[in-house]
Amino acid sequence: MSRMSIYEHFHPDEKAFVDRALEWVERAAERHETKRTDFLDPRQAHILFTLANREPDAQVRLDGGGPQAERKRAIIAPDYRTLDDEDMGIVVLDITSDDRKISELDHGDYLGALLGLGIKRDKIGDLHVGETGCHALIAEEIGDFLVGHFRQAHRVAVNVSVRPLSELREIAVELEEQVLSVASMRLDGIASDVFRLSRTKIVDPIRAGRCRVSWKTVEDPSHQLRVGDVVSLKGFGRFKLIDVEGVSKSGRTRVRIGKFV
Repeated sequence: MSRMSIYEHFHPDEKAFVDRALEWVERAAERHETKRTDFLDPRQAHILFTLANREPDAQVRLDGGGPQAERKRAIIAPDYRTLDDEDMGIVVLDITSDDRKISELDHGDYLGALLGLGIKRDKIGDLHVGETGCHALIAEEIGDFLVGHFRQAHRVAVNVSVRPLSELREIAVELEEQVLSVASMRLDGIASDVFRLSRTKIVDPIRAGRCRVSWKTVEDPSHQLRVGDVVSLKGFGRFKLIDVEGVSKSGRTRVRIGKFV
């Protein structure tokens, strides 16, 4: 299959990652090389698996540090290698503080502080935020840098240390659920209700490529959502379509939404 025919299955914005993933798979199959990636989002992981499944001489292992991990590192290797014991290079960054205000910090505060230090997003896995601090899964190679430079998160002085995965304190993602009555399953209609914005204000960022549905860029406001879809609109937040609960006598559809908090 030619590369052009492969590109047809993916969004144009994904071409650069498709090229990288293809190179990893081809090097594993043809040159017997093993590659450990940075953290991938679920869409990137899907692309990598799709491409690896086309190549019988290559295999992929994914691990994000915990059973419910969303972002994961991958190892791509020749099919004859045993990957179960391969080191994924993931450690826990334990972020604490003597300041009681740390209980007010959220996922965005911690992530913003990490990115503000010049750390690339793909070096950071899931963040588990609690009342007393945060356990951030990170690539082990940036641990020493963060211990030496991470001093503050949203104006709260913090202490950081690197700990093994065995000490990870997992915190389940919270969803603020609500039931909406919508005219259709269109992306723009449901998103406007969830974020309480007019249809016009929702359509513009979607068309500008700022919306992802299950981690895939979607620019069509009329895109039909399905149960299980996770919608992310840059600058506004994320929500999950949990269930479709039926149709009212007036023909409107009742959907259960979970907004990430």
